[in-house]
Amino acid sequence: MRINQARGHEEQGNVYPVIPLRDVVIFPSMATAILVGRQPSVNAVERAIKADKNLVVVTQRNASVNEPGPDDLFSVGTVVKIFHHLNLPDGTIKVMLEGVSRARILDFLEEDNCFSARVKEIEVDDRDTREIEALMRRVEYLFTDYVRMNPRLPNEVLLSIQSIEDRSVLADTIAAHLLVHNDEKQRLLEAVDIEERLMALHRILTEELQLLKVEKDIDEKVSSQVQKTQRELFLHEKMRAIKKELGQEEDGEEYTDLKRKIRKAGMSREAEKVSYREYERLKMMSPMTPEATVVRNYIETLTSLPWRKRTHDNLDLAQVKAKLDADHYGLTKVKERIVEFLSVVKLVGNLKGPILCFVGPPGVGKTSLGHSIADALGRSFVRVSLGGIRDEAEIRGHRRTYIGSLPGRIIQMMRKAGSKNPVFLLDEIDKLGADFRGDPSAALLEVLDPDQNKHFSDHFLEVEFDLSEVMFITTANVIHPIPPALQDRMEVIRLPGYLLHEKIAIAQRFLLPKQMQQHGIKPAQLRISDTTMKDLIQFYTREAGVRNLERELASICRKVARKLASGGDAKGVRITRKNLEGYLGVPKFSDSEIDEHESVGVATGLAWTEVGGEILNIEVTLMPGKGDIILTGQLGEVMQESAKIALSFARNKARMLPLENDFFSSIDVHVHVPEGAIPKDGPSAGVSIATALVSAFFDIPVNREVAMTGEVTLRGKALPVGGINEKAVAALRAGVKKLLLPKGNEKNIKELPEEVRRGLKIVVVESMDQVLEYALTKKLDWGVEHRRRLGGFFGSQSRKSAN
Repeated sequence: MRINQARGHEEQGNVYPVIPLRDVVIFPSMATAILVGRQPSVNAVERAIKADKNLVVVTQRNASVNEPGPDDLFSVGTVVKIFHHLNLPDGTIKVMLEGVSRARILDFLEEDNCFSARVKEIEVDDRDTREIEALMRRVEYLFTDYVRMNPRLPNEVLLSIQSIEDRSVLADTIAAHLLVHNDEKQRLLEAVDIEERLMALHRILTEELQLLKVEKDIDEKVSSQVQKTQRELFLHEKMRAIKKELGQEEDGEEYTDLKRKIRKAGMSREAEKVSYREYERLKMMSPMTPEATVVRNYIETLTSLPWRKRTHDNLDLAQVKAKLDADHYGLTKVKERIVEFLSVVKLVGNLKGPILCFVGPPGVGKTSLGHSIADALGRSFVRVSLGGIRDEAEIRGHRRTYIGSLPGRIIQMMRKAGSKNPVFLLDEIDKLGADFRGDPSAALLEVLDPDQNKHFSDHFLEVEFDLSEVMFITTANVIHPIPPALQDRMEVIRLPGYLLHEKIAIAQRFLLPKQMQQHGIKPAQLRISDTTMKDLIQFYTREAGVRNLERELASICRKVARKLASGGDAKGVRITRKNLEGYLGVPKFSDSEIDEHESVGVATGLAWTEVGGEILNIEVTLMPGKGDIILTGQLGEVMQESAKIALSFARNKARMLPLENDFFSSIDVHVHVPEGAIPKDGPSAGVSIATALVSAFFDIPVNREVAMTGEVTLRGKALPVGGINEKAVAALRAGVKKLLLPKGNEKNIKELPEEVRRGLKIVVVESMDQVLEYALTKKLDWGVEHRRRLGGFFGSQSRKSAN
């Protein structure tokens, strides 16, 4: 539908989407954030984003109109550019706009459920005369007084206009900061002539300054009355001090100090009411009674909490990212999440603290990352270790009916933090226990719920305390011990094990300089090349993190420090591949975890543990017996079931061989998964066990450079499993060349590190037939020659069965 069609042919112009504004006028060169909620406006933003990100903003004549039409809008608006937008969960859009130029509306168009308009951009008259120069100086002088007298404007506004040389831009900037009615600002926007605009600014600033002076006079009158009250209070305190010097002071200083703390604590109304009530009770008690000690401790706890104290976030995104990069190598997803959080805070102004859960093997930097995040944001940092906690009171505190009762760990750490928006690290949340004293994980449900922790209630305090501004970070090695309800409240970010090149970089940038400093070694006195560091990692450590690597570096530093202290090697020590063994002893590991030779009945599987990914060398052997299956290696119930399913599949495959009907009742199958002392469970070894069984039945070796993971079904389907990232990293570290993954895990391949995708040939399989095709060194063959070659074990067993 075209509106004001008659005017549309008078002038030519550009067509832009239109957003009506309620309570704001946007000037050219002005950057501002607005929240777009009305559907036509949302459609206009989305249309602009798809195009060139330009649109027109026009102020409504009446802000109370919810569905404005062309007659409800002014005829002059501003062409703006969208340079950032954020879609919020409630369907609204937060957009950052920058004014480009004034624009006169020629006609309106209504297309695709949003307004568009044909506009003509207005060129402002920016002539330079002595009168305009003098008028500009006068406006700047008046605006300086206006900012200094107006408490609602920060002095930084004056700094922002000092660098502006363009008169039109300077006039628009001053107009944008004026705290006046929108009608006045609209008239300034419509003033194209620079002299007319400056005269209007001069008039408005003069009127506003007169009003501010009247307000100042009123404030001074009120202040004089307050000063009189403060003077009386000061004299009372002075008289109290004189009495104390004369020995006439009554025993009430402690109570006075306690009352002053209550008054200055800035508590909530409920907490302040309870504090004064307990204060009156305390004055009535004998100081020697145990109850008085409990009450006094309670009041002091309330007054020491940061009810309104908060630190200011560092909103310099580049600086925050640089700080995180300087402290930790890699961990891209975590850093991106923190920068995203700050970006939203910067746009919105305030946001509930996120609740993050870092899940990863030991030594990858989960705990130290919490320190770095707090330093980067400029927040306080507190940490609580949850490992082994079994009592709910450790979280919620003890009730004050008990002598010696204390608040819970949450309130204690908030008291220590000294601000209501710290970074709060809950370490080892997967190690929480539960017994007859309660379940601490249930108590954490309220703490880690953004919609509930604003009203957190500790048993000791018995008043609500706001935790909504706290950034909670939890850490865990594995996610499955954490109750599902608690998992649902956290944003899980997985930290996989480090790759070889990442470990080398971490060792050279962080670990080695740290150990050298701790051992008093100067940078020039110890040098370890990247090639030597690579050998150290491969032959002396076998881990997902870098803790053992740091221990080995510490061992080298101790030996180097001994040499330096003894007067030897004054020029420094250089660790090379040749002398590395002299510092650390014989290598603890080989460069590959997989078998050196291809074997029958041995397949390479993958496991996901608390310490990261691991290689499983699954072994199968056949022997005369009674048809039993022997499972060793401390296999759990799920893994035992996987082995039985794999055996059923392999037996079904072996039926294609020329065997007697009672053949399988005359042999035993032994499945062993080293290392025998370590418990193992889970369905992900099903594909590996089935491959090893088929290899043993058909006497065909398994390719030693192929590793696999996946659950197997009786029909031979390969089902998806978890921990693909960790398993893939372990496979690459072990020297595997080809990795077989179930079809259902194909989506996880994109999330693998680039080095893993380059170092491994990843093959997606849907069934065991495909697995066997890639894993076995030879194809399954049912021809006469193949049957004759398989005579050995199967032929002898068949003859025994026939006899």
